[in-house]
Amino acid sequence: MAMTALPDLGSLKLLVDVGELGSLGRAARAAGIAQPSASKRIAQLERRLGLPLIERTPRGSTLTSEGRMVAGWAAQVLAAADELMRAAQAVRHTEAAHLRVASSMTVAEYLVPRWLGELQNREPEVQVGLDVVNSADVAARVLAEEVELGFVEGPTVPDGLAGRVVGTDRLVVVVAPGHPWARRRTALRGPELAATPLVVREPGSGTRETLDVAFGRLHRASPRLELGSNSAVKGAAQAGAAPAVLSGYAVESDVATGRLVEVPLSGINLVRSLRAVWRRGRALTGPAATLLTIASRP
Repeated sequence: MAMTALPDLGSLKLLVDVGELGSLGRAARAAGIAQPSASKRIAQLERRLGLPLIERTPRGSTLTSEGRMVAGWAAQVLAAADELMRAAQAVRHTEAAHLRVASSMTVAEYLVPRWLGELQNREPEVQVGLDVVNSADVAARVLAEEVELGFVEGPTVPDGLAGRVVGTDRLVVVVAPGHPWARRRTALRGPELAATPLVVREPGSGTRETLDVAFGRLHRASPRLELGSNSAVKGAAQAGAAPAVLSGYAVESDVATGRLVEVPLSGINLVRSLRAVWRRGRALTGPAATLLTIASRP
């Protein structure tokens, strides 16, 4: 059954509450709506998904087996939406921000929202200002003391900064499904990749620096395109402009859905560390220290 629109978050929250609170009536009261209205929203959700979600009995309403599965997925969607709103609020920083942070794009897109959500849960009074720029600009802002803490993707700690590894990432080569590399049976080696015009991130980005270091002294072709965001690089690759090199985080869903195809590699190391950075000689305190602890956890 094709869905014409995504379910609204309020209906998903209602379904989750039915499972957690044990009845539609309790879920309706938690949402501040009348039970008939709640019943109508659940019925609309059932029609939209094409699944029976609630079993109505004389003793009340309980989730069906399908409802329990959907409620589990819905809880993940709600958590992701909450992370999105917290991160968006941080990007809209004001002069009242208690903690100023700068992050490279990949880390900001895929890791920072979860970290900020946990910081907010621990210290709800803290207002965070988040600047999303490339890794070189993150380092510059930390050195200029415009922000207390930064997150970068490059292979080294920039001069003048202290750093701590908070994760790892792997760059991958992706192509459009119609590209010849999408059907190759042998792994792509470093010299062939380096000699191919690629779609890449701009100089100053951690992704570009990692690729430059990995290529070392190999003979290199000029980039086909240099673009300033992960989305732009993915779009160019999907359109068939050329193979692209991007973070595995950035292309995971596109590879899973077949919009892009990952090309196997051999003999070239594209694994990189993700780091928190701050001014050398300056001890982090308060919310900055708490955020560093959260980000450093395995």
